[in-house]
Amino acid sequence: MLNFYARLGLIAIPLLALCNHTLASNNPPTLYSSLARTAPELNPVVLKRALSAMQCAVGNGLERSERLAVIDYSMPSTARRLWIFDLSKKSLVLRDLVAHGQNSGENFATQFSNLEGSYQSSLGLFRTQESYEGAHGYSLRMDGLEPGFNDRARDRAIVIHAADYVSPLWSKREGRIGRSQGCPAVRPQVARQVVDKLKGGQFMFSWYPDQRWLKSSAYLNCKPQQMASAG
Repeated sequence: MLNFYARLGLIAIPLLALCNHTLASNNPPTLYSSLARTAPELNPVVLKRALSAMQCAVGNGLERSERLAVIDYSMPSTARRLWIFDLSKKSLVLRDLVAHGQNSGENFATQFSNLEGSYQSSLGLFRTQESYEGAHGYSLRMDGLEPGFNDRARDRAIVIHAADYVSPLWSKREGRIGRSQGCPAVRPQVARQVVDKLKGGQFMFSWYPDQRWLKSSAYLNCKPQQMASAG
């Protein structure tokens, strides 16, 4: 009898494994889990909030995007705190350095603004728009979608552009990379790739655990009546 139950146990183990495999096959990875695997250094809370904000925007009328950029301003400027994801392929396109505004902080950004002349970075969900040739070369305009937090981005000329001060050599000398006038400036070596991947209606999400923004963001809290529109 003991041998019978022992044999039964041996049979049950493969059946259990088969059952688990079937359950796993019927539950494909979510967008979050797929992207998280490609970017293990990105704070899971930040990625979840970025995806929630984007999905809120799409659920309230904005077109889906092909790519999503995430900036984690809670990380130091010396860290590669910009991620760009391909949403259809569920892959990481690029991870690199990005600057914050000169009045947002030194190595760490701690202050954010939507005001013109503040020289501070802005938080929240953005929609990228047209590329152009400007004072900083090939650059990218974008519209802030969050009233009171980033919706003056176009008026403030907050754009993605190349900057020589976004450099590991600069950070070794100064203890931080250089700072912008509020723009998420990137290394010249990757600027064209960043602009080309993000132009034409992609989403960009800038994060910092600012309590006022966390409580009031129309996208983090999904409040359609408070949302700005962007074509």
